[in-house]
Amino acid sequence: MNSKADHDPEIPEKTNKATESKEAHLVRSDDVLPKELTILPVSNRPLFPGLVVPLIYEGDEMGKIVRDLADSHSQHVGLVLVRDEDKDYAPENLYEVGVVARIAKAIEIEGHGLHLVVECLRRFKIEAFLSNTNPIRVLASYRSETSYEDNVDLRAYTVAIVNTIKELLKHNPLYEEELRLFASRFDVNEPNRLADFAASLTTASREDLQGILETFPIFDRLKKVLSLLNRELDVSKVQTKIRDNIDERVSEQQRKFFLHEQLQEIQRELGMNEDPREKEIDDFRKKASKLKFSDEAEQIFDEELNKLIMLETASPEYSVTRNYLDWLTSLPWGKACRDRYNLNSASRSLNQHHSGLDDVKDRILEFIAVGARKKAVGGSIILFVGPPGVGKTSLGKAIADAVARPFYRFSVGGMRDEAEIKGHRRTYIGAMPGKIVQALKRVEVANPVIMIDEVDKIGSDFRGDPASALLEVLDPEQNAEFMDHYLDVRFDLSQVLFLLTANQLDTVPRPLLDRAEIIRLPGYMASEKIEIARKHLWPTQLKEHALTRNDVSLTKTVIQHLVEDYAREPGVRRLEGLMKKILRKVARKLEDGSAETPVRIAVADLAEYIGKPRFREQPINQGVGLSTGLAWTAMGGTTLTLETTVIHRDRRGMKITGQLGKVMQESTEIAYSYITSNLSRFITDKKAIDASFFDKAFVHMHVPEGAVPKDGPSAGVAIATALLSLALNQAPARLAMTGEMTLTGDVLAIGGEREKLLAAKRLGIHEVILPAANEVDVDELPASVREGLTIHYAKHFKDVARLMFNIRMKAKTKREI
Repeated sequence: MNSKADHDPEIPEKTNKATESKEAHLVRSDDVLPKELTILPVSNRPLFPGLVVPLIYEGDEMGKIVRDLADSHSQHVGLVLVRDEDKDYAPENLYEVGVVARIAKAIEIEGHGLHLVVECLRRFKIEAFLSNTNPIRVLASYRSETSYEDNVDLRAYTVAIVNTIKELLKHNPLYEEELRLFASRFDVNEPNRLADFAASLTTASREDLQGILETFPIFDRLKKVLSLLNRELDVSKVQTKIRDNIDERVSEQQRKFFLHEQLQEIQRELGMNEDPREKEIDDFRKKASKLKFSDEAEQIFDEELNKLIMLETASPEYSVTRNYLDWLTSLPWGKACRDRYNLNSASRSLNQHHSGLDDVKDRILEFIAVGARKKAVGGSIILFVGPPGVGKTSLGKAIADAVARPFYRFSVGGMRDEAEIKGHRRTYIGAMPGKIVQALKRVEVANPVIMIDEVDKIGSDFRGDPASALLEVLDPEQNAEFMDHYLDVRFDLSQVLFLLTANQLDTVPRPLLDRAEIIRLPGYMASEKIEIARKHLWPTQLKEHALTRNDVSLTKTVIQHLVEDYAREPGVRRLEGLMKKILRKVARKLEDGSAETPVRIAVADLAEYIGKPRFREQPINQGVGLSTGLAWTAMGGTTLTLETTVIHRDRRGMKITGQLGKVMQESTEIAYSYITSNLSRFITDKKAIDASFFDKAFVHMHVPEGAVPKDGPSAGVAIATALLSLALNQAPARLAMTGEMTLTGDVLAIGGEREKLLAAKRLGIHEVILPAANEVDVDELPASVREGLTIHYAKHFKDVARLMFNIRMKAKTKREI
């Protein structure tokens, strides 16, 4: 018998000896297996010894051959791989090496040919073809196989292949059953059986597998098999990675699917799985059933709802109609809150929101009292006028709280589009209702308190005039049938209480002024601001900065210095900002440990916290050609120092500087004309007056702070006083004054009495001159404003001259008249 070692030069000598010693125990294959074999073709991949595989052969000719073989005594058959699957079964189309197999079972399958189960036994090589036609018979030669247990090198290859197969099992558990079957029939230490089994596990190409089958030397065969296994392992790892990614995505999709199914089941249990379109329509019907539509609104609602039912959800018109119905059913049709007309409660609410402004509070309580008698405060328009920070908006909130109505505020400052008030027509993309309809939707009642801020800053351009649009909103005669362009349905605004705010009346549209009840908020006195700071601002800021009175203390004296030296504005916004600045620095000191509680802030510490004082007391300059006037600004009252001097006496004339407006320039010209034409009529006991003083005098008049524009109709008296002082060469008395005058010397009434008197008190002036026509207005001011002031009233400039210079003025002669 030829041993395996005779054909493998790589086997060491000791292996050959071991083989020879065991030769008596080997069975000669030539004595068992037939030398002549009938060949059956195999098309997909070659088969290896040791395998038990099923085969199916179809067709009449091949079926007859297989059936004869199954019925024969030998039942051995040669299985050879065809070279080209598309060509006919012929000797030249067969490989030279195949595997001999024993037919273990043959089953006839009706319509599907013959089903064979074969046990592959050993390699064979075709030595010669005995017949070239079916059935093809060949002369076969066999190679005997032996084991190589004592060979270390083969043992290493065997272990490597086994380990690789184990790695494959991790990625493809299907190999586990085949490995168990192999272990039950063969010894793992048989390298030839292991190599054939490992090759059969791979998915290598038919050519590579046929190469393994044709490799008889064991070392070469193991090397090729190990290479194929490593390649298979790499492919399996990639497949495992791909499979894991797919499984992850599939599991996520399955999770979403199960959650979606659960959600649908929950929705079915709760009755929420109905058609969204039908649900929307039902919701609109339910909302409409709770409203008291007007006849017009009900008709339009029915028309639009029927249109919505007919439209497809994908139609652009569907969303337009749906949004319209949403706005229409969101308005408070027939819904009104119950008013509260309790004066005591209203008084407490006003006092809670504000300190001071007693006269303003009285006006508001009177207004509420009238509403209590009428059982309605709607249809009224109140205009709060005052500088910033005096509490106009918070007063509106206090009124809403006093009458137990919801409050809504919006600003029209800078508004130039009429559609902001009355809405856009639905023909435009992105159309929306105006601010009034939006407010009603938000408050959900038809009788709220709506505050419209900054009406003095409303604008107009080519897009429309918002001020004119406000007329229909505010006018009690028109707003009962207010029509928004978007809704195109009349809505009753007569129950709404409208509050307007403005900083000044000059730029408020006149039609709005005619329809509003004006309440002026001139500003707070220093004493009122101190109380507001103590009772309201300081506690509020402590809370906002997470501090308490135990952490920081501020005395009334410090607050007084804050008001007088840093925040003289009529409002309290700057004062509040200063307190925030102080508390921020205190909080930082407490956090970094540079200060300990309680932090006591003294007057001397203010410069460290908020810087140097903004305002300093400017003493009234008394001298020849000087006078002190009182002026009103949007920030409150102030004083103006007027300076006059003679530049030269070459010619008569006058120069004006200080950035004066047109009105003040005219007041200067009137005062100059009056003094120059009436200078000879003034009589003094001390010395004679040079009536020709202005004939050749070129006078320069200046109002300091030239960078600040100045204008207004109340400086005539002060200008005339400065010019008369220059002509008399006498300093005027320490009085401040305000009032316009005519060419005949009459003193005309002015406005802003409260602010001007407070400005005089702030500068320590205790005597002021006001037009006699303003005496009634002064009497209406709070006693706290007039306290400490001596007020003189002047009908004519001669009254001013008597007070300022102690001179008289003689009557005109008949010739002068």
